[in-house]
Amino acid sequence: MAWNFAPTATNTHAAWTAAPAVRAGMVTLFWLCILWSPSHAQLGGFGGGGSGGGMPGGGAPSAIQKPRFRDAIHEMDGLTINREHGDKLVAAVRVVGNRRISSHVISQKLQTRKGRFYDEDTALADISRMHQMGAFDHAEFRTEETPEGIIVTFTLHERPVIREVVFHGNRCMNDRELKGRAGVAAGDPLSPYAIESAVRRLIDYYHEEGFNRAALSSQVDDDGNVLFRINEGLKERIWEIRVLGGTIVSESRLKKVIQSRDSRKGVTRFIGNVADLDKIDRDVEILQQYFHNLGFLTATVGRTLNYHEDGSLLDVTFVVNEGPRFKVNEIKILGNHFVTEPSLRARLETQPGEFFDGTKMRLDVGEIIYGYGELGFIYAEVEPKPILRDENGSVDLVYEITEGDRWRIGEIHVNIDGEPHLMKESTILNMMELREGDVIDRRKLESDRRRIGASPLLESDLNVAEAPDIKVVPVREYR
Repeated sequence: MAWNFAPTATNTHAAWTAAPAVRAGMVTLFWLCILWSPSHAQLGGFGGGGSGGGMPGGGAPSAIQKPRFRDAIHEMDGLTINREHGDKLVAAVRVVGNRRISSHVISQKLQTRKGRFYDEDTALADISRMHQMGAFDHAEFRTEETPEGIIVTFTLHERPVIREVVFHGNRCMNDRELKGRAGVAAGDPLSPYAIESAVRRLIDYYHEEGFNRAALSSQVDDDGNVLFRINEGLKERIWEIRVLGGTIVSESRLKKVIQSRDSRKGVTRFIGNVADLDKIDRDVEILQQYFHNLGFLTATVGRTLNYHEDGSLLDVTFVVNEGPRFKVNEIKILGNHFVTEPSLRARLETQPGEFFDGTKMRLDVGEIIYGYGELGFIYAEVEPKPILRDENGSVDLVYEITEGDRWRIGEIHVNIDGEPHLMKESTILNMMELREGDVIDRRKLESDRRRIGASPLLESDLNVAEAPDIKVVPVREYR
């Protein structure tokens, strides 16, 4: 049946001169159309689109709109579905002791609710959720049995709140920078752990900025104000960096390897030469690893700091003790069962009699893993172990291989941006060399990705569409 609600002079008069029951039905249908119309849902009540938003005429306030279901669920950290246990119903849930946090917000976190079966484990989990909110330093519950059921009462003790955060003694760092680094602000729960963490973060920040002698202390008064007392000290910068003891690498090259920078004898006195002692200590490890990669497997590195008279400038000297440079005596391959040792050795760049080179060793590990990947062993692992021999300057290089299982292609899925009806998936699959059921070959898979990405059928501009994504579902091959 088709309904026509366009009023005319004739049908309107005829409708209202009909029987009273008919008129009542039409009135009910009229108001239902208003209640469920999209415009009414947007306006939140009766009336037109004027600023009044209430009943016709615009004078009454608009109706209160309930939050969207999605927003309400997001506020409650998701919709939790639990299977209820127990033999007694919860008659009431009471929350006492809260002052700043409303009972409504707390009730949304609780899974113990009126009308559900009482479960002690659920109540204990509710206590954990109260502690996770960070606003309470103590929470407990008690139960009371009544003829109507069990009354559960949650007793909470709120933490005091920070009233204000004050910094005293800072000259080079403004309050805005320090507040961002401290991580505490007015209105946050007053937690001793949070304040101690703020002190550590502020000290680390000062050290990063070159204030290596900065000292901080915190104090909390009776009104909830947090005061950080700061003694910044001088900002320290590196005037010169020296690297001594290297025989096969120049000092200028080693100064580029490390992260710290000096003033280049005053040319960049205030650019990038902040004296970060933690960074200087990391530079010691970087230099030591660098010489280990060159074959000086027992090399050690130390550092000294020499301050100028004003205390704001210092010289950093790294001292390298190279020791002997080791040569590769023998290469051993262990754990290979599917692949023969000669085929693996053919992939190695490192050869016996050469100086040990950590970069080559890592490349050899990558080659072995890549070779196994071409044969379907996509989870193969290789662990290199340099073993120093008793002879001076000699090292054995052992590659321990864990082959894992061999995998075949179970399914191939191709995800392409754009309209799905414009191109069949089979069109893309025909561009691939791999087929479902084949042994997974990493080389062929990478080649297929490049071939599909370069196809003229697809958009090549990444600003317009994402590159096609090939997903292979592996299936273990039992052997």
